[in-house]
Amino acid sequence: MKRKVEKYDFKALGQAIKDARNSKEMSRNQLADKMNIAPRYIASIENSGQHPSLQIFYELVTILDVSVDQFFFPDKEANKSSQRRQLDSLLDEMDGKDLVIITATAKGIKEAKSDERTEN
Repeated sequence: MKRKVEKYDFKALGQAIKDARNSKEMSRNQLADKMNIAPRYIASIENSGQHPSLQIFYELVTILDVSVDQFFFPDKEANKSSQRRQLDSLLDEMDGKDLVIITATAKGIKEAKSDERTEN
């Protein structure tokens, strides 16, 4: 007897992969070269929701810092979203002076939000 299995729709994950690739300013060809696969395969995953092999899936999410928790466990809050992982990756590439600027910017945003709440 064949069991009925609902196939996972990879379209949202494919879009997240595309967004992460673009945020890293990486072309499909560059990513494909890095992974030693065809750019068409990446395009199919990103645009058509093609199911990647487990190995390709793993490489994509680790290279692009994509959190899969939000896709597989949507009811649970992820430890780190894809956006947070990508920001962490960018911060890792910065030197001390850059981090001083980023810290001051983050504090400024926090203060502006606090002032906004106080006014309302």
